[in-house]
Amino acid sequence: MELTDIRVYPLKSAAGLARESAFVHAWGLEGDRRWAVIGEDGENLWLGEFPRMVSVRARELGDGGLALSAAGLPDLAVRPAAGPAVPVGFSGLDRAVAADDAAHAWFTRLLGCPARLVWLDDPRRRSVSVRHGGLPGEVVSFAWDAPLLLTSTASLRRLDDWIAEEAVERGEEMPGPLSVARFRPNVVVDGAEPYAEDGWAGVRIGEVDFRVSELCDRCAVTTIDPDTQLKGKEPLRTLARHRRWDGRTWFGVRLVPRNPGTVRLGDPVTPL
Repeated sequence: MELTDIRVYPLKSAAGLARESAFVHAWGLEGDRRWAVIGEDGENLWLGEFPRMVSVRARELGDGGLALSAAGLPDLAVRPAAGPAVPVGFSGLDRAVAADDAAHAWFTRLLGCPARLVWLDDPRRRSVSVRHGGLPGEVVSFAWDAPLLLTSTASLRRLDDWIAEEAVERGEEMPGPLSVARFRPNVVVDGAEPYAEDGWAGVRIGEVDFRVSELCDRCAVTTIDPDTQLKGKEPLRTLARHRRWDGRTWFGVRLVPRNPGTVRLGDPVTPL
């Protein structure tokens, strides 16, 4: 097996950026999910409720700020967050640092509701939830439940086959293959059997060892086409038929780093 894709998401719920390599911190990949958008009540304005978030291209700037772009809005360079610490509704985290008013206004216009941009100054302040397989001392950024998410190309191909079979059974138009971007992985591996990752206790990617904290249950975010922001029925409809147990559907595994290091495209991948 080898590592074939590396993605970071500087802004939670926004589009991902492909990388040839990335440094792995205890809390996740360098530059991954240090920024998020919240509402007036401090709760995350997430992609499942606001599909237009995935149209945002966010890139970290050298000074610690954030470059933002989205169709229909002027590009914006956000200064490094230096506002007050404001309440946020992320599990294991009570506050984050507010960006400036221009950033808040930009997201309010994008989403059509009051919105604020916030920055997680120190990801070591947020623990991986015990409910999601976290152990003492494990930390995470604004990512939901673990520092990294891994998916497999073979598993995605098998899912594509199942979806095609479903379409034939239902007399529907034959769909094209799903983009892995729907599943928002940090790392994608190729060369395994479909869904072999379900049985891994850990995995080594290049020089970094990871613990598999849990399988990843999938939500409505996967039904949003990242190119059009339109919602459909797949892949949840088909996952519910083939990959449903304990009341949820499953695709991919969540990872916690055991040591720091750099992962690179082409790195060998070994289950532990």
